Amino acid sequence: MLLSHSSVTRRCLGALGAVGAASVAVLAACGRDAGTPASGGSSDLEGGIRGAGATSQSTAQEAWMNGFMDANLQAFVDYAGGGSGAGRTKLAAGAVDFAGSDVAVDDDEAAGLGGVVELPLYVSPIALVYNLPGLDATDHVSMTGEVLARVLAGTITSWKDPALVALNEGTDLPDLDITVVHRSDDSGTTRTLTDYLSATAPQAWPYGSSETWPLEGQSGDGTSGVVQTVSAAPGTIGYADASKVPGSLGTVAVGEPGDFVACSSEAAAVTLSSSQLVEGDGGARLAYSLDYDAPGAYPVVLVSYLLARQDYEDADTAAVVRAYLSYAVSAQGQDLAALRAGCVPVPQALRSRAASAIAMISP
Repeated sequence: MLLSHSSVTRRCLGALGAVGAASVAVLAACGRDAGTPASGGSSDLEGGIRGAGATSQSTAQEAWMNGFMDANLQAFVDYAGGGSGAGRTKLAAGAVDFAGSDVAVDDDEAAGLGGVVELPLYVSPIALVYNLPGLDATDHVSMTGEVLARVLAGTITSWKDPALVALNEGTDLPDLDITVVHRSDDSGTTRTLTDYLSATAPQAWPYGSSETWPLEGQSGDGTSGVVQTVSAAPGTIGYADASKVPGSLGTVAVGEPGDFVACSSEAAAVTLSSSQLVEGDGGARLAYSLDYDAPGAYPVVLVSYLLARQDYEDADTAAVVRAYLSYAVSAQGQDLAALRAGCVPVPQALRSRAASAIAMISP
């Protein structure tokens, strides 16, 4: 069901009260008097579009919808979530007009859509979260990629294992068994983590990369399920979008001795800035090839994509899709999403190339 402009405005005004006066300037687009529409938008824009897909983007999508619809009073956007795979399937079937996906489409999938515009517009660090007595969010247990892989694969089974003790001198690690908590559902977050493990420690993590956790054990449904399970049991370790991690849990600092980096948006931005942006289909598809080894970078980073068709039968639908994607990639849209969702604003170089890709949407 499409969200009404009035309901979005009420939500927006509530958000202004929650973030306080200091953030009013950043949220200026989030109200009926939004000022100049984003690049690609128009106060005369009419029509509604539906989207579905990655739940990782849900908070950012809400921020984008709020800002966009308040700048375009006759346009409507709805995003239903449902998971990356479901979003791509619905886009291919014509059930939605755009999709969110934590996994980039391959050539066959793009061809099946008759051409696709693919933009990496949601970027967020994935935190390795743990519940250890005496250690909280201000403490960071340090792990190399190999040690992390051994922990998650179950070959390191105690928090007092010599490999962990050696990397954490001065930290009083408890004498507890390690319980790994994974996602029970297919997840782009799982794919992001297993991408990293298989790339950096293939011998310690021989399971490859997958949206489905390859091992048995304790699990939670979705991000909230993992966080709840880890929070409930000392000795646990799991993984979740950093923006959803409560202050009661600690997070792993990942890297090499002398360069362990704690999970943060700033450190994730270093990874993004050192990574290669790869073009496909004449610039219509943009995807990041992540650099896991940049100094000072937090390497476990989720890159999630907005997908749209290159061709729409209805001109009004195409116009709203173009305008909405333009808003999401704009400085205004990215800053608002960063404030609301804790994600990393994408670089200006990507914004320029994304504008060229969005211009390929027709009619």
